[in-house]
Amino acid sequence: MSSANVFDPAFGDRSERAGFAGRRARIGRQAGAEHLGGSLYELAPGSAPFPMHYHLGNEELLVVIAGEPSLRTPAGERRLAEGEVVAFPAGEGGAHQVVNRGEDPVRVLLVSEMNAPDVVVRPESNKISAFGRAPGAAGEGFHDAYFRRDAVALWEGEAQPPPPPAR
Repeated sequence: MSSANVFDPAFGDRSERAGFAGRRARIGRQAGAEHLGGSLYELAPGSAPFPMHYHLGNEELLVVIAGEPSLRTPAGERRLAEGEVVAFPAGEGGAHQVVNRGEDPVRVLLVSEMNAPDVVVRPESNKISAFGRAPGAAGEGFHDAYFRRDAVALWEGEAQPPPPPAR
């Protein structure tokens, strides 16, 4: 049986992207989870682990490990306390973004189902990501992002079936 520790994590991923700087430890994978994902994020001041988003196929749970990050939802923004736990249901009602508004790094643990395929909606940029694999799953797999303005009608561009083969 594998194990991991949120207070002494094995960070493996790093982001230096402006507004999204920090480190990530894939705690669920390190502990041997197969059907749950768990990512520990250490966020630099002024950073978020991801844009405002919601999943259509996966519920998420946030646990504040250290510091006081801010939680942004379509209803507004509020500061979270250490130890606070917040659930984000699948669908539009689960839209969220975590941001470190403080001067010191914060740590948050995000736990999620590992359902695939999944669709992630980013309401502020009006984008959709389609995943053929579970979010954060190991390995390669289908993942494309689209602006919703590029949507087309279901039958647009679809050809009729080919004629039957000649006998």
